[in-house]
Amino acid sequence: MGTALVTGASSGLGARTAQMLAARGYRVVGAARRVELIERLDGVHPVHLDLTDPESIERAVRDAETAVGPIELLVNDAGYGEFGSVEETPVEQARRQFEVNVFGLAGLTQRVLGPMRRAGHGRIVNVSSLAGEFSSPMGGWYHASKFALEALSDSLRAEVRPFGIAVTVVQPGPVRTPWHEAAMTLLEQTSGHGAYAPMARAVARYHRANQDRPITSDVEDVAAAIVRAATAPRPRARYRVGRGAGTAVALSRLPDRAFDAMMRRQLGLAAGEPTREHDPRVSARTEARR
Repeated sequence: MGTALVTGASSGLGARTAQMLAARGYRVVGAARRVELIERLDGVHPVHLDLTDPESIERAVRDAETAVGPIELLVNDAGYGEFGSVEETPVEQARRQFEVNVFGLAGLTQRVLGPMRRAGHGRIVNVSSLAGEFSSPMGGWYHASKFALEALSDSLRAEVRPFGIAVTVVQPGPVRTPWHEAAMTLLEQTSGHGAYAPMARAVARYHRANQDRPITSDVEDVAAAIVRAATAPRPRARYRVGRGAGTAVALSRLPDRAFDAMMRRQLGLAAGEPTREHDPRVSARTEARR
């Protein structure tokens, strides 16, 4: 079929996508920091990749090319979420999120584009999120990184089309992976004890409850959508995955105040002024009485 490089292949969506592509006959290289986990995947050649390190990116692509030849399909799945209030999230942590989700991804993409362009064909699939379409409380830095990925993908799609290279974005909603619990743990560590604690608890409670709801997709379904985006003869610009994904995006186009009010109700947050639970002065008095 061809050659493929899949990032984030040590677990979750990346691992399953790599397996599916290998089953279709692709010569697949899986890239991640934990190479030992990729070694368990049948038909997937493992390489080490740290997206925050330009030398690691160059080394990973060279190793991939040595193993399977020039990369014809790049699936950018690696990424992580740093949740917490904008005020309380250290800029160093926010910067690292951008290094992985945006700049490292862009550096890897740049490295494979030259050979694709000279060959006159190629495919790039960027795994984004519905979080790249609208923002919600406590996820500002994560949303910002996905907004940036969406913009880069749109520009890149127009730039490389004349060279026979297709760029497409996959936008999953919630997915049943350990990713969400890790993100909520970071949220509680960052914003679970200060002025934003009631809001952080409400957001974490909402996202954890979603793991058992129909809007949350299984890894198998999302990986299948990534493979469709990677193999379709004429891929769409975007593939939204999950029950209600299209509706969620449509609702995000409501007037800002209406969308904000709907988001507050959905998350179980107080509207307008802080309630007694949300007022830090009341919280302080309550703690003093305990």
